[in-house]
Amino acid sequence: CPYAVASEDRIIALDQEFKEKGFPVIAINPNNPEVQPADTFQKMQEKAKEKKFTFPYLYDESHSLYKTYGAAKTPHVYLLQKEQGKYRVKYIGAIDDNVRNANAVKERFLANAVNELLQGKEVSVKETKAIGCSVKV
Repeated sequence: CPYAVASEDRIIALDQEFKEKGFPVIAINPNNPEVQPADTFQKMQEKAKEKKFTFPYLYDESHSLYKTYGAAKTPHVYLLQKEQGKYRVKYIGAIDDNVRNANAVKERFLANAVNELLQGKEVSVKETKAIGCSVKV
């Protein structure tokens, strides 16, 4: 998916920016490799090594996790925060306002949400429209 590829460096940067502050990235590939042959587990591992991912890149083998969270696109991000022993979704949607061009980003939706949580605030923008390719199952 060209949208996911265009987001890879931003995802790495987000992990580097927020991992030590308690908000690490975990990437999960929901696609079925029978439908999307470029998304086999082996090819995922090659991609992670090539791009030097700083975060776990997991495969949703049962193709059920994306349904649980309602992911419809790749990339589709979810910000979770642990509260009273349970993880709560605080933000859902796009990484930022320009999936195609990182240099033209004006709003960093996910980073803004994390920063608000780090400041002890509620997330002001809880959801945006995820822009990307449809999940292939």
